[in-house]
Amino acid sequence: MIQCDQCELCEIGPNGQRVFKCDPFSNVKEPECIAKWQLIRLDMLLASYQSMLQSYGRLAPLQDKIFKYVQREISEMEESENWRVDPDDQEHDSTEPHDPWPV
Repeated sequence: MIQCDQCELCEIGPNGQRVFKCDPFSNVKEPECIAKWQLIRLDMLLASYQSMLQSYGRLAPLQDKIFKYVQREISEMEESENWRVDPDDQEHDSTEPHDPWPV
């Protein structure tokens, strides 16, 4: 099995970073190259998922603050609407039709 650093489709940069120019759909040297390519893609997917989790972790406290703020605003809005409701109307059955223009 050929190693990636010995393949002409792999370039190693000055900082040791490898750049793969192989494409599993067009120019693969050996069958093992596809397995290596899959491992590289899985590693990239895992790194992306971990960075997403970190960003969600940073947003969680902000989300909690927003939820508390919205709940407080809703409860204040409901409290401010209480002056419109007559306590006797709450006892009245709301299923009966109400005539808005009594004659």
